Amino acid sequence: MNLKINNRFKTIWGLLLVVSLYFAAPLQAAQSDSTSVDTVATTTAVVTADSTAQDSTAAATTVAAGTDAAAATATTVKVEEVKKIDPQVYKNFFYYVLLFLVVCTIIAVVGKIHSVYILTKKMNGKYNPLGNNNLQAALFLVFLVVFLAGVYYSYSVWGSWAWRDAVTEHGKDIDRMFIITLVLTTFVLVVTHIILLSFTYVYRMRAKRQAYYYPHNDAIERIWTIVPAIVLTVLVLFGFFTWRSITNVPEDLQKSALQIEVLGEQFAWHVRYPGADGKIGKRNFKMTSSTNPYGIDFNDKDSWDDIQAPEIVLPVNKSVRFHIISKDIIHSFFIPDFRVQINAVPGMVNYFQFTPTVTTQEMRDRMNDPKYDFVMLCNKICGSGHWNMQKKVVVVTEAEYKEWLSKQGKYFNEDLQKEFASNSTVEDVKTASVN
Repeated sequence: MNLKINNRFKTIWGLLLVVSLYFAAPLQAAQSDSTSVDTVATTTAVVTADSTAQDSTAAATTVAAGTDAAAATATTVKVEEVKKIDPQVYKNFFYYVLLFLVVCTIIAVVGKIHSVYILTKKMNGKYNPLGNNNLQAALFLVFLVVFLAGVYYSYSVWGSWAWRDAVTEHGKDIDRMFIITLVLTTFVLVVTHIILLSFTYVYRMRAKRQAYYYPHNDAIERIWTIVPAIVLTVLVLFGFFTWRSITNVPEDLQKSALQIEVLGEQFAWHVRYPGADGKIGKRNFKMTSSTNPYGIDFNDKDSWDDIQAPEIVLPVNKSVRFHIISKDIIHSFFIPDFRVQINAVPGMVNYFQFTPTVTTQEMRDRMNDPKYDFVMLCNKICGSGHWNMQKKVVVVTEAEYKEWLSKQGKYFNEDLQKEFASNSTVEDVKTASVN
């Protein structure tokens, strides 16, 4: 019996050999360039030394000659640097090429041995053409067991690590919606895989067994079309009404809530609290300047007592209404523990109102982490600094919140007050507020 190497395998070996030779040439060239550069450097050093000696001799003779020699010495021959590639790069490349060739050779040898094994069994009359079906079906059963074990492990081990209860009132509704959806999808996932992988074993092809031709069944098609449609419709409606209950807040509750404005820009968040009047002043993009980067319209007296905050501090168990805007591109206002996320869109205001129910200190005790903090992130990729666009969120008691608020500075500081008073045309500017 003559075993011949496949022509395609020969072609692959030839191509790899050509590629290896192609990459070997630059290595030799780099080595020769390195030798040339060393030679040139040595020659240049000798010439420089001789020139220096001549210059010193000429300087001792006359001042003019010394000046000419110095000028001649200042003119140096610039040797262009040759970029060299570390030979280790080529060594690594050839190592992986050889490793790839070894793996290909092993696969080819195993394939040939298997072919010889099958051919030998055929010659001895012991070959079972359906034996491979039994093996594949058994492997599907093994995979089913491993798959179910993996699902259980994911929930039992990683579930508690990835899941934390929401710390807001509306977060409970979102968590309930998420859990119901997860239970339904997990049930479908498990049942579908049990049916799929067990069928491959039970109905595998066997000797003296013919498949039954079953092209159509209206009842089954109605079931697998109508049931998923009903389930998905219920989930969509459930999510719609949950979201509506969160975003459509009654007007009286909107006015009684603490108003906070958050402005997103590349790559930072800016927070503005209302003053004693409880109202946030208007903004005017025409008034944006180096001293007023936030673009606050100080023609609106409501803005005179607005407070600038380095972080977001919230009183526990008090409703808070966020005014979310953007200065440049789309960002996303996202606080994971609060189950809060909504886009910040240029030219418009989005609102999100919620009530925090757990203070930062209580959360640290619950997590057994004295350094744990709530954090607001940007959940919309907005550029190179997106990864670090965040703001610390602190939830405190009512008394702590009032004490913190009394220590914060105002946007309308002395410099802006002087600028506002000296600019007589400011009052003539029409307010182009987005609030």
